Amino acid sequence: MEQEGQSRTIRAEDVAVMGITEILRHIPDIYRSYRCLVAEIRRNKPDVAVLIDFPDVNFRLAKHLHRAGVPVLWFVSPQLWAWKRSRLRWVQQRVSKMFVIFPFEEEFYRNRGVDATFTGHPLADLPLPAITREEYAKQNGLNPAKQWVALLPGSRRKEIVANMPAMLESCQWLESGELYEFIIPVAKTITPAILQEQIEDWRRSFRARDSRIHFQLVSDAREALEHARASVVASGTATVQAALIGNPFLVVYRVSDLTFRVAKRLIRYPSEITSPEDEYGNLPIAMPNLIAGKRIIPELLQNHFNPKKIASILKLLLADSPERESQLLALADLRRRMKPVSDTSAITQLKDAVLHALGDRS
Repeated sequence: MEQEGQSRTIRAEDVAVMGITEILRHIPDIYRSYRCLVAEIRRNKPDVAVLIDFPDVNFRLAKHLHRAGVPVLWFVSPQLWAWKRSRLRWVQQRVSKMFVIFPFEEEFYRNRGVDATFTGHPLADLPLPAITREEYAKQNGLNPAKQWVALLPGSRRKEIVANMPAMLESCQWLESGELYEFIIPVAKTITPAILQEQIEDWRRSFRARDSRIHFQLVSDAREALEHARASVVASGTATVQAALIGNPFLVVYRVSDLTFRVAKRLIRYPSEITSPEDEYGNLPIAMPNLIAGKRIIPELLQNHFNPKKIASILKLLLADSPERESQLLALADLRRRMKPVSDTSAITQLKDAVLHALGDRS
C-alpha cells in the first residue's frame, strides 16, 4: 500500500498487542497513537474509510468518521460473536457495510440488522506453493527421506516464549532423531534470533537428551505447511493457513492464567456457531472448529498444552490413521466453505465497494 502512495500516520504493528495484562502495559502508547489518527481525520477528511480488524481502535475511529459523514467499510470483522456483544450497536450505528471473511459471520450480522457480505477468506484466494519437495529440501537443508513436522509457535515474542518450549520438548517423544525433522517458519513480525534462542535454551536444558533432533528455521509458513506431514500450530491466523493448505495439525495456546480465566467467563458463542465445549468446559478457539461447527482439529489449551499430549496427537496425525484421514476430509470440506460464493476475490470485492462509495460521493 505504501508503494501505491499510502501515507502511514501510525504503524499498526507498533500497537498490536493481545491479552488483558499485555494491553494494560501498552495503554499509553496505544492512546497516543489513537489521538494522532483522530487528528489526521480532522485535518484531512477522507471520502471513504476502510477499517481492517483492530476493533479496540477502529470502533472509536468509526465514531469520528461517522460523525464527519464518511462512509465506513469494515473488512475483517471484530469477533463480536465471541465476546463484547454489546459493541454490536456500534457496528449498527457507525459502519456502512461489514465485509466478513468467515461464513457464519454474514448470518450473525444480517440476523442483527447489519449489512454484511461474506467475501471468502483472502488466504483462500492464494494458490498452493509450487515448490517441489525436492527443491524445498535442497533450499532448506532438509532430508527428503524423513517426514517433516512443522512447528508454528506464534508471531509475537510473548507467544513464542509461552508456546515454543513445550513444542520443542514434544519432539523427544516421537523417536525424532530417526524419523523426523522439524521445520519452524519465521514470522515477519519477529527475528530468527528469537526462535534460535529458544532452541538453544532447550538444548542446554537437562531435558534435551536427543542431540540428533534437527530443527530448521524457514522463511515461508505456507511452504512449510504444504510439505510437512503434520503440524503443531499456535492459535491464530496460522490455523486458517494450515486448514486451507490441508495440512493435518493440532492447535495449542497458552496465555496468562488471569487472561484465560477471564476469557473463559466472557466468551459465549451465538446460535450461528454450534461447536461444543470439550470435556474441560472449554469452548473451541481454533477458527477451523468454529467454521466447521464441530471439533475437527484437536486443541490443547493452558495446562493441557504439554509435551506428552502434543506427541500423542501428533503420532496419530503422522500415521496413516483414521484420525488423519478424518481430518483430511474435514479440511477439504472447510476449504470449499472458505471460498467466496462468486469467483471474485475478497480484495477485489472490497475494492469494488470502495469505488462504488467514491462514485456515490462524486
